[in-house]
Amino acid sequence: MLESLQASVDSAPVYDVRARILARSVTRMKAKDVRITVLKRLFHEDIVAEYTEHAVWKPCDRLKEGQEFVSDGGMEMPPGFCSPAWADIQKYAMALGRGANFVGVKPGIFVTCCTDGFRPVVFKLERMPEGNNNN
Repeated sequence: MLESLQASVDSAPVYDVRARILARSVTRMKAKDVRITVLKRLFHEDIVAEYTEHAVWKPCDRLKEGQEFVSDGGMEMPPGFCSPAWADIQKYAMALGRGANFVGVKPGIFVTCCTDGFRPVVFKLERMPEGNNNN
């Protein structure tokens, strides 16, 4: 992925020098690992009863409270993680892995959830210290 980004940076027009320099520094940046912890599995029984038809619904059975995963800077989905949930949270994992912090949240941490309206799962994402990278 980084190789294709680097190739497109190198082929950019010469007049776009500042963008090329910035893009090169981003492609060389070493992202920190991000730990993803399942904080809570919710189940909105009242919403399920009102808006579904004869389906048997229950809280998410793919993930469990306390379960932990580690992503390599938000670039790759951790093995065993739920792919729809990853699609929802990857942008936050990538931002944390590259040093971003979010307003109103402790530095290096973000809490978010998947977009399953009937049974959302809440995650804590945290940037891991430099020495704890799995890379």
